[in-house]
Amino acid sequence: MAENYSQWKAMLAISKASIRAIFRSPSAVVFSLAFPLVFILVFGFIGGKSSSVKVGIDATSNLENPVYMGLLRNKTMKLLTGKPADQLEADLQRGKIAAIMKIDAKSDSGTYKVHVKTSTAAGASYTFFMTELAETINKIDLSTHPRPSIAKIESITVPGRKYKTIDFILPGQLGFSLLSAAVFGTAFLFFSLRQTLVLKRFFATPIKRSYIILGEGLSRLVFQLFGSIIIIGIGYFGFGFTLIHGFATFLEMLFLSVLGLLVFMGFGFIVSGIAKNESTIPPFANIVTLPQFLLAGTFFPVEDFPNWLQPVCKAMPLTYLNDAMRQVAFEGLHIWDVWPQIGVLLLWGCIAYGIAVKVFRWE
Repeated sequence: MAENYSQWKAMLAISKASIRAIFRSPSAVVFSLAFPLVFILVFGFIGGKSSSVKVGIDATSNLENPVYMGLLRNKTMKLLTGKPADQLEADLQRGKIAAIMKIDAKSDSGTYKVHVKTSTAAGASYTFFMTELAETINKIDLSTHPRPSIAKIESITVPGRKYKTIDFILPGQLGFSLLSAAVFGTAFLFFSLRQTLVLKRFFATPIKRSYIILGEGLSRLVFQLFGSIIIIGIGYFGFGFTLIHGFATFLEMLFLSVLGLLVFMGFGFIVSGIAKNESTIPPFANIVTLPQFLLAGTFFPVEDFPNWLQPVCKAMPLTYLNDAMRQVAFEGLHIWDVWPQIGVLLLWGCIAYGIAVKVFRWE
């Protein structure tokens, strides 16, 4: 009977059962699909909107003038009228508005006097408002008193691609989804299999240990590929996520997803091996995932962090997966063009699995 035993059929049976268990696990669905999708939806909806500056309008201000009308047409300006003076003062001191503006009636000389009051809490929003105000007044001056210019500007427009918020956010969320699912999912799974003596029952069958790992790994791979397809699909069809070479880029994104998942599963095996009980898994797993979630370019470019922190960011494997995905999706590079990032990921994979072999326990 043992000679007719098929290791591959046993492995596929394990994968099938594990996939069912994953889809029935609320935590797996939340971390792999719901959590990243929430961020993608939020940033997708707000990403195309320009930031606005709130400015309070004094109740005694003259609103029948070209300055106010010009600011009113400016989409970046949100002019607040009808608010009591004490409320405007409170909002100004708390930094909720950039300034309080009062425009006097037209003087005998034909000009409008604009009074602007701000606070130290306004910060950069006040500077932005003053720039827009000066530009508005300048446009009115040119239309009212046209004069020849000292210079003539000639410009040309070349084809280009707009780098949208979703083009940065989606690869980061996809990468973090892979990291979370691989680390938390693998750690909890094998710890549970040990605790419930399922692994011990496996050992009573002719299946080899390597096929147990392959079976469980295959189930994680299928589930995460399903999640990756959903995340990329919603980003592409819902928010215009850039896939520069179309379906070819989509396949390359899936290849990077598989590579990232396989590497990150090594960290999950480490956590599963060193955890003494189930309650210690989340702290160990968060040590691996949380710093990368915050520092690996998931929400902000690594270059935005202080110089002393950037070497730490650039040492994290998720940084290289995120970078590779963004270069493939938006910049049009191919898998063979991002070999430095892939090389670093493979190096991290060798380190992770090398440690996992030392600490992983079957019983």
